Amino acid sequence: MSNPRFDVTTFGEMLLRLSVPSGKRLEQATQLDVYPAGAEANVVTLLARLERQTCWLGALPKDPTGRLAGNALRVAGVDTSGICWRASGRMGTYYVEFGEPPRGIQVTYDRAHSCATQWDKKEIEWDLLLDTRLIHLTGITPPLSSSCREVVFEAVKRAKDRGVPVSFDVNYRQKLWPEAEAAAALLPLIQNVEILFCSQADAARLFHCTGSMQEIAQGMLELSKARHAVVTFADQGALLWNGKEWEHEPARPTNIIDRLGAGDALAAGVIHGWLDGDLSAGLRYGVTLSALALSQYGDMVVTNKAELLALSQGSSTLSR
Repeated sequence: MSNPRFDVTTFGEMLLRLSVPSGKRLEQATQLDVYPAGAEANVVTLLARLERQTCWLGALPKDPTGRLAGNALRVAGVDTSGICWRASGRMGTYYVEFGEPPRGIQVTYDRAHSCATQWDKKEIEWDLLLDTRLIHLTGITPPLSSSCREVVFEAVKRAKDRGVPVSFDVNYRQKLWPEAEAAAALLPLIQNVEILFCSQADAARLFHCTGSMQEIAQGMLELSKARHAVVTFADQGALLWNGKEWEHEPARPTNIIDRLGAGDALAAGVIHGWLDGDLSAGLRYGVTLSALALSQYGDMVVTNKAELLALSQGSSTLSR
């Protein structure tokens, strides 16, 4: 069999993120910062910036908002030949209000009936999606609509039939579906995946995995039968467990200016290491990129291989 065309492919929904500056309230906003976003797109744009061959599939409206999203993918270097361009329809949006203690960040979604929710499995270029070393999926897409859920299940089935490894980020969104429904739908999707990503909070509320860091990772590995489980613990970093060896990487200190996209950045870093056959380095890349995400505005991290290598080895600057 010939080498796959892509290192990583994915699909999902892209949204426009509309945020007010920190310290402002949305109801008093006079201007908004606009950023394209979407969990799966965040991962593949970052991997493309790390010189990986990536492809994003999805549905976008053929209007200025859709072109803005498509341009963000192209600028990063992501293949966009699998995009379904809709003559009508809309992109989902979400509004962000950054909160300083005692308030937390406030997110307001307006994503119902977007082009992404109408995407049908008959429209997907399956040969394009499956021509890859790894398919990355998340738990955000299944609750968007019944057709989106069908697409995710079909992708997992076809990947297994074709022998294409899958990475899956649980990425639970409380505003999309109840915990019990999410757990029931996601459990079959995460079976036997190559890499399972899950936060400590999602492991507890969806799958009742609690205890020490090791106990939570062990519980998620047993539950999913994944080859590798990566559990994130906020400011305690991330833990990788494959049933034989533990790898813990502490979080990098950073000045947090934008919390959104940090989990996607971590997934991209781990996948970057996996593609090189070095998950230890991948975990180090992941926590480094997660810190970078926290220190940049927007969900999509802008960096490059040289910067990642320097920062992941402990240097705060590049040599001249």
